[in-house]
Amino acid sequence: MDITSIQNPKVKHIVKLRDDKRQRQRDGLMIVEGFDELTLALKSGLIPQTLLTAPELARQTIEFSAAEELTVSRRVFEKISYRDNPDGWLGIFSIPRYQLDDVKLSEPPLVIVAQSIEKPGNLGAILRTADAAGVDLVAVCDPRVDLWNPNVVRASRGTLFTAPSVEAESQTVMAWLRSKQILIVAATPAAESLYTEVDLRGPLAIAVGTEDIGLTGYWMSNADLKVRIPMVGNVNSLNVSIATALITYEAVRQRKLK
Repeated sequence: MDITSIQNPKVKHIVKLRDDKRQRQRDGLMIVEGFDELTLALKSGLIPQTLLTAPELARQTIEFSAAEELTVSRRVFEKISYRDNPDGWLGIFSIPRYQLDDVKLSEPPLVIVAQSIEKPGNLGAILRTADAAGVDLVAVCDPRVDLWNPNVVRASRGTLFTAPSVEAESQTVMAWLRSKQILIVAATPAAESLYTEVDLRGPLAIAVGTEDIGLTGYWMSNADLKVRIPMVGNVNSLNVSIATALITYEAVRQRKLK
């Protein structure tokens, strides 16, 4: 089927899925744009309901079929795209419903808890760190931006589909961590200990909070360890994704030495 009009109902629906979290939640659908991101989604076992391509833009071929395959004009694709330079590939998927009990933990486990992150770019960057470092789980607590936001998919470069991730309430994640005997380390500029001075080799969850105020009192009061990253500049905190990467890789470094 060829679509050439931006007034087509399917085009309008995709735009709503792109822009509206509530639409994604109601329909249980997400969009994944980009050859690399689609490839990782497909490799993870997800099957698209709809696969769209714009031959005028597409430079690569995806060897996969969907229940519905559509060809659209360049104008239509640029209407539904959320990228500056789209590559002509977009898929519509059912939102995966992962649960905490589905997660397979390594020994010792390494988890990232991301509480109330509000910027898609930061959450996507945290997912990229999790994938690169071999983290067992990214628990997205009390989310302000949903995991399935197209800009999270883009910022993660598709690692959303390779780094196990779950959305859940803080109390649910806390209870799960306690049941697994995983210690919680909280990142805060107010901590006395540097992140390089504490033992991060055991079962560990690295908890990071919002871009403006950090972790809430709930996570701070329940943390087993509190650490800070040394800074000598005029700003007392780093970008949350950078802070997460530093502490995560310090845990990886210590475990390698062990």
